[in-house]
Amino acid sequence: MGSDEQQPTPDNHTLFQGFEWNVPADQKHWKRLIAEIPKLKAVGVDNVWLPPGCKAASPEGNGYDIYDLYDLGEFDQKGQRSTKWGSKEELLELCKVAKENGIGLFWDAVLNHKAGADNTEKCRVVEVDNNDRTNEASEPYEIEGWLGFDFPGRGDKYSSQKYHWEHFSGTDYNQANEKKAIYKILGDNKGWSASVDSEGGNADYMMFADIDYSHPEVQADVKNWGVWITKELGLKGFRLDAVQHFSERFTNEWVDNLRDECGNDIFIVGEFWSGDAQLMCDWLEDMHHKFALYDSPLLNNFSQLSKTPDADLRKIFDGTLVSLNPVSAVTVVTNHDTQPGQTVETPVEGFFKPLAYALILLRQEGYPCPFYGDLYGLQGEHAAPPSCGGQLADLILARKLYAYGAQDDYRDDANCIGFVRRGTWDKVAGLACVMSNTGPGEIRMAVGEMHAGEKWTDLLGWEQGEVEIDGEGYGVFRCPGTSVAVWVRADAEGRERFPTNFDAEIYSKA
Repeated sequence: MGSDEQQPTPDNHTLFQGFEWNVPADQKHWKRLIAEIPKLKAVGVDNVWLPPGCKAASPEGNGYDIYDLYDLGEFDQKGQRSTKWGSKEELLELCKVAKENGIGLFWDAVLNHKAGADNTEKCRVVEVDNNDRTNEASEPYEIEGWLGFDFPGRGDKYSSQKYHWEHFSGTDYNQANEKKAIYKILGDNKGWSASVDSEGGNADYMMFADIDYSHPEVQADVKNWGVWITKELGLKGFRLDAVQHFSERFTNEWVDNLRDECGNDIFIVGEFWSGDAQLMCDWLEDMHHKFALYDSPLLNNFSQLSKTPDADLRKIFDGTLVSLNPVSAVTVVTNHDTQPGQTVETPVEGFFKPLAYALILLRQEGYPCPFYGDLYGLQGEHAAPPSCGGQLADLILARKLYAYGAQDDYRDDANCIGFVRRGTWDKVAGLACVMSNTGPGEIRMAVGEMHAGEKWTDLLGWEQGEVEIDGEGYGVFRCPGTSVAVWVRADAEGRERFPTNFDAEIYSKA
């Protein structure tokens, strides 16, 4: 067996979120992604997080208003055959093209609830306090809830399981008197899950018809679905929606079953919005380290520092998941939950986005997930052009080509910080990154004596000129004001690919 330094350095991987909230409801999104897959691969994307493409309660639904897990745009249900994103045939073509290009696909799984029931059913309930789900606010009585799911367009194909009131733990509407409230459903072995977050007293109920994972038929059906869709589409991973709102016990069982049937390398990342990284680490501990989570504390830091004049950039990683548990941190700058107009909108100022993306893409900690809306722009009421001056693709490609080796930080100045990656024996180029949130900045940083005499330039092209590395391996690296520069040897392998001139005109071709 050879020594460690003779083993090839693994490539860096990047996960890309392949949608934003306001993608047009034109059933053309799978086609759009099919056309983009080769381009995404070329700039260094290895996995794409797909939207929740199960049939939604309405034709315009993004899939979080989920109706039928087993309808991927195949059956005439809820107003049309396709989902908002396209037909099942187009989805299968996307899976084929992704596989041919060496890109893995992650599915956005919405397992907490169902919406758009086919009929109402009577059941006994008790109202609970909207702010404390453990506090009962009425005597028990009967309601008429939208809790009957017969899936008439699909019938028994793929699953014969139908859903009725006993398969749910709560709902939010009484058709009998048209009253909106949070209703806890009563019955044998009924109640909120004990293994959920404590938000709102008990976080089990979030929206629509809340699925009861204590019911054995529900457990069997949803476990079956996970294996079925993984094999049907050749998935490599999942994003689980709202993980703190449904049973941790069941989630562990679901993941165990999925990996037993489909392989231990299935990647799982959960959506758990919290400002408390320690709370997230505790949750990950309960999940036996089977999971990653989005680093919402880091995103909060990006937002806060971007809006604070002369903010101390040295605090960027304070209290973050990536600092406490880097292996389990999926790092983001924006996503569909935090983009403008959303309930957990977390704005990051435009000037700061290139800095933030450099910090998640070019450092060794965390698994970065760039956002569709930052690469292609946002549609709808809050329409916006691509971020990072249209050069996010360059930062993604810089990760793939140059972000390797030992990492040294330079943080002597609150408003100008930098770091270097020294490269490895087989990925020798390395890089030097410097950023400022005030005026132009410069830092003397060591990239290593092996680079002595080399001439380095900013691959983003935002800082002009070149830096010659001195005999001790140091260079004085500059950046423009309120900006970032990424310095790499001018003749390093792959430099001819910059700028990528990534074509972000995704809608004009659909």
